[in-house]
Amino acid sequence: MAEERDARIYKERRYEMVEQLTRYGITNSRVLEAFLSVERHLFFNPEDRDYAYDDCAFPIGCGQTISQPFTVAYMTSMLVERCPAGKVLEVGTGSGYQAAILDCMGYSVYTVERIQELFERSSLIFSMLDLHIHQHLGDGTLGWSEHAPYGGIVVTAGAPKPPPALLEQLADKGAMVIPIGNSAGQRMTVITRSGNSMNREEFHAFAFVPLIGKEGWEDE
Repeated sequence: MAEERDARIYKERRYEMVEQLTRYGITNSRVLEAFLSVERHLFFNPEDRDYAYDDCAFPIGCGQTISQPFTVAYMTSMLVERCPAGKVLEVGTGSGYQAAILDCMGYSVYTVERIQELFERSSLIFSMLDLHIHQHLGDGTLGWSEHAPYGGIVVTAGAPKPPPALLEQLADKGAMVIPIGNSAGQRMTVITRSGNSMNREEFHAFAFVPLIGKEGWEDE
């Protein structure tokens, strides 16, 4: 009975979360349906699940956070408008929630995480949920060249500039969504490829954890 009650409460909170996202300007029906379907609380430690549907970032250990729902929805909306289907690379698996959203929307998801503890934790969640998400432990700024090119790339950490390796792995007509700036904050940026040309558009300001790696920030 307790499990059924909790499941009902979590479902109600997902509806409330989606209503709030709609008020904030997220209108893509595929994105909203994925946010209704994916159980965000499962990507939290059991003792923290009361916070799972609050619209705020939350620490997940190792100096990392799970991004607030609006941020994930915003990035996903920017991606789906430019890359509605196909193979997508996520840089920074973190909790695994963004990858699960993309998987729910029908993308073929490849995700890279540099921190082994988070890699293993998200792997267990994907297995529990029977999600067929391809994972790699390594430097996300270098991408995952074995499976390139990607129609879409989503970078879930703030970068000082677009990593050249990721640009090389972006397919023609593909789009990369990446926050670019400094430690004080970043602008959500969309880079689209046309042949050897890259078009760059800047949007709203955000604050992400730093993108650590050879082509990002150095690990202190």
